[in-house]
Parts: sequence; C-alpha cells; structure tokens
Amino acid sequence: MTQQLIANGIVAGSIYALTALGFALIYGTARFFHFAHAAVITAGAYAVLFGCERLGLSVPLASLLAIAVCGVLGCAMEICCYRPLRRRKASPLVLLLASLGMYVVLQNLISLMFGDNPRVILVPQGDKPFSIMGARLMPVHMAIILTSLALVLALAGVLRATRVGRATRAVADDPTLALVCGVDAHRLLLFTFAIGSVLGGAAGILIALDVGMTPHMGMSALLMGVVATIGGGVGSIPGAAAGGLLLGLAQHFSVWMIGSEWQDSIAFAILLAFLIFRPYGIFGRKLGKVEI
Repeated sequence: MTQQLIANGIVAGSIYALTALGFALIYGTARFFHFAHAAVITAGAYAVLFGCERLGLSVPLASLLAIAVCGVLGCAMEICCYRPLRRRKASPLVLLLASLGMYVVLQNLISLMFGDNPRVILVPQGDKPFSIMGARLMPVHMAIILTSLALVLALAGVLRATRVGRATRAVADDPTLALVCGVDAHRLLLFTFAIGSVLGGAAGILIALDVGMTPHMGMSALLMGVVATIGGGVGSIPGAAAGGLLLGLAQHFSVWMIGSEWQDSIAFAILLAFLIFRPYGIFGRKLGKVEI
C-alpha cells in the first residue's frame, strides 16, 4: 500500500512540478501573477486532441505540435498584451488583470470550439502494468514521470549552460542589477514566456493523458502549481520542482487517511501552513533587514 501511494504521489507530483516550473519561471522575471498560464495549460491538452481527431496525427506527433502551439501562444501574450502595457508603465496589478482577462477569453474560445463536456485522448495502454518495488504503474504513468524528469533536466541545463539562461537566473535574483548590467529585458521576457508556456503545455498534455480534459482544467492545475512554487520557495527553480513532488506525495498520503474529497483542501492547508510558518519556502532564502 505504501509503495503504491508513493508511486501515485510521484505521478501527480511530476505534473505539479512542470506546472510550478512554468509558473515560477515567468513569475521570476515578469514579477506578476500570470493567470493566463492556466489557459496555456488547457490549450496544450486540447491542441493534442485537435491534432489526433482532426489532423489524424499520432499522440507523440500531436504532442509536439501542441507544445509548439503553447510556446507561440505564450510569446503572443507577451508581445501583443504585456509588452504594450509595460511601455505605458502599467503596474503589476494592471498586468494581473490583463492576464485574468486573457484567461477568460481563451477558456471561452476553447469551450466554443470543443464544448464543455469532458474529453479523453485514447492511448494504447499495453497488456501489463509495470511493477516497481511493489507498486504498479501503467505505461502512461511511466511516460508522465519520464517526460517530466526529462523536461526538468533540460530546463536546468538551459538555465545553467546558456547565456540567456544565466541572464534569466540573474533577473530572478536581482532584476534591477541585471538590467543595469545590460540584460535585454524584452528578449529575456520573450524567452521566459516561451519556455514557461512550453512547460505549461506539457503539463496540460500529461494531465489529459492521465485523467482527461475539460476547458476549466487549467485553473485548478495552475493553483496546484502556485502551492508547489510557494512551498518550494518563490524564485527557486529546484524548489518549484521539489515542491510539486512533495505536494503530490502529501496529497496522496492524506487522501488515504481522510478521503479523496479533501484533496484540494489538503493542498491549500499546506499552502496556509507555509505562508504562516515558512513563507520563503523550503529552498527559498530568508531575507534580512538592512538599515542605512
């Protein structure tokens, strides 16, 4: 029983980690709550459905198309909405409201195109589940874990080994100093919106392969990502990934003890506990005070 709970928690945590990483990457550079990220998550799921049903593509090819669509969608949000607002010196609150408006518009467009009923992507499951240390995982669950791991490692490599990745980390640590040192803000934001949206779209695809999709799925996934980001430490990319895994494990062990109807409540109870007792998260840095 314990092994199966751990396995289920890792599957859920892998999806939460991708969602948290996409949100944390954008938040760390743009410095506002990107509500429209929820619509990108939903768009990733429905883009796969569109590719499979209407273009006749296989699930892997449709997934690659969906990830590309999400990257373009994230760039379009930055270029067409957020950049003009920043040029007019818009506050973070104005940007947040604009992102909420885009989320509502995109969610309703998805509902108009595909309907509000739950949809599923049929994936061949194979004859036998994998058995790992007493836990049983279906092939789709193994694909979720391996895909999430590959994307997390790829993101870590990009952030550490490329110039734009190092600039992203510099802005996340100290935006003012990074801009003074000559970082191109427009180019950097475009990069982070593209990569963050790709991660969000991948999370949406994995959710759809596991439990299906609805036009409202993105917001609940985003909120889980926010809980994971705060728990792991705002501004910490490894913390966001670890926070997602810890959240998934905590939810599944708690569900075993008190029931599945409390799953979302458990997540927000964890969020409240972190905000009260450790607001800088597990891997975040506690800021000190300096008097001049």
